[in-house]
Amino acid sequence: MNLKDYIASIPDFPQEGILFRDITPLMADGEAFHEACAQLIEYAKKVGAEVVAGPESRGFIFGCPVANELKIGFVPVRKPNKLPRKTISYKYDLEYGTNELHMHADAIQKGQKVLIIDDLLATGGTVEATIKLVEELGGEVVGCAFLIELEDLKGREVLKDYDVFTLMKY
Repeated sequence: MNLKDYIASIPDFPQEGILFRDITPLMADGEAFHEACAQLIEYAKKVGAEVVAGPESRGFIFGCPVANELKIGFVPVRKPNKLPRKTISYKYDLEYGTNELHMHADAIQKGQKVLIIDDLLATGGTVEATIKLVEELGGEVVGCAFLIELEDLKGREVLKDYDVFTLMKY
């Protein structure tokens, strides 16, 4: 199955000059969604993941089925004021400002093998922040998996010290 057949390319969204890769057609097709998750599950097995971490919100969409199939936990990585218990946080820069991610302070156990899953690898900022949170808690990032990699934005360079797996490259 060619998963790219299920990605819509939307020109000039969200602003002029951007070609947006829309994953919702893939999510809407049961067979394509199943195939994408199956490939992520195989990668999770290969790297020996003991828990999956996913940044909101699309990291939840792909990370939860993987964790469920493998009978391992899922750790949500959220924006500020979304998690109800004690959290750790990491602030990082964007082109147009800053962002901040939070994780429960007890979400990862020391030495636990963590697979980070998100929908898109662009500049790498979100997953780099997620890595910082995992490592602050003593977790070992065994891999970073994505549906799509936008190669021209060079996010893989930010993650050069980690194993990176992508289903599709543009």
